[in-house]
Amino acid sequence: MPSLTLGARTTNCILRYANSMEPANTGHKQTATAAGDIVIRATRHTDREQIVRLYKAAGWWTPENDSAPEFVDHIAPCSYWFVGAFSDKRMIGMGRILSDGVSDAYIQDVTVLPDYRGRGIGGRIITALVEKLRADRIEWIGLVGEPGTSDFYKQLGFNEMKGSIPFIYKG
Repeated sequence: MPSLTLGARTTNCILRYANSMEPANTGHKQTATAAGDIVIRATRHTDREQIVRLYKAAGWWTPENDSAPEFVDHIAPCSYWFVGAFSDKRMIGMGRILSDGVSDAYIQDVTVLPDYRGRGIGGRIITALVEKLRADRIEWIGLVGEPGTSDFYKQLGFNEMKGSIPFIYKG
């Protein structure tokens, strides 16, 4: 099992989908979808600079990340499923799924570069991720949206979880 070192701690990740070295055979076509010159496709291999550019544009990159940027090399292969939005070979958007592959899943890290926003690319990324989960018979799909994104996610079939409070560990 490959391991990822982040500072003084090591995190293991399993490079597989739902207990198999291959994607689940659900009949779900894992082909790319295109609109104009933008293609949404699943990938396990990403370019560090492109992921860093997306993280910086989303405001997720901190100065501390500059000292050990190699953690982004593991984002795609250690996710349940990862999709990129590509204009030619340039990744201009991304999204991923964190899941046990059986019952629950979280959509995370959905972003599109500012120059490409407002073209429906983010919605296509979410749709591709949800279609994959539905094909794999995973029904509980959650996410934590950024402030101001509620209408975007509601249009895509998500509802706010009334009575729930998201937490982050700061210990």
